[in-house]
Amino acid sequence: MDDRAPLVSIVTPSFNQSEFLEATIQSVLEQDYPRIEYILMDGGSTDGSLDIIQRYADRLAFWVSEPDLGQTDAINKGFARAGGDILAWLNSDDLYDPWAVSEAVQFLSSHPEVGMVYGAAYYIDELGSVIARYPARQTDYKRLRRGIATIPQQASFFRAILWDQVGPLDPSFYYAMDYDLWVRIAARAPIAFIDKPWARFRLHGQSKSLREAYRCWPEMVRVHFRDGGSKISVLYAKYLLRRLVEPLMPWRMRARIWKYKLEGLWRSDGSL
Repeated sequence: MDDRAPLVSIVTPSFNQSEFLEATIQSVLEQDYPRIEYILMDGGSTDGSLDIIQRYADRLAFWVSEPDLGQTDAINKGFARAGGDILAWLNSDDLYDPWAVSEAVQFLSSHPEVGMVYGAAYYIDELGSVIARYPARQTDYKRLRRGIATIPQQASFFRAILWDQVGPLDPSFYYAMDYDLWVRIAARAPIAFIDKPWARFRLHGQSKSLREAYRCWPEMVRVHFRDGGSKISVLYAKYLLRRLVEPLMPWRMRARIWKYKLEGLWRSDGSL
């Protein structure tokens, strides 16, 4: 192990995700980067997750399985134990590509002015099959304040020194705690997008992205007003529009998944 390489601390919050947890753990432990501190915070799962965690316990820097206050609380507790120079969290149903950490570290090491870097990501289904590419692209503080949050959380890495300045995650946020963090980071340092695949974003029946996306925009509006935004703004106009179509949003996401799958069939078969 190269002691000169920056230490990367990765936290996985988990609760009753045994179906996907082992693949998530493996995607971290199989990274081609030599210095990773992996912390797993389980919320007291009762579905067999504990057996999976114990199989990998000797390769984890820390793990615990006990009741918590939810995902945000688990991430905060994990980072409170982290000693890395670079931080990230990977939810227990998502995956890293094998080169994600090394490429993120390489970029941050060669661009000391950048506070956070994120890569591209792909949507995957329950079986791990690619559905479509996540619509990631470059954003910045001004664009974030307009609601252009084109950052796949699974593929983002940020400096611990910035976490010390703007963290922890706000425990009152359920859905948009990552957006809130990005705004606070981007207000202090540039953020950068690398158009290379770094992560897999899993969509399945129990994922928040499908079941509870309606909670995102009200929380984004809270960030907007907290930071001095007004009702006469692009973000607030988007929020009002979303409120009008909100009853259709779960169906919209499911329709989008089917669209992605059909497009995938077309590309692979050519017969549709």
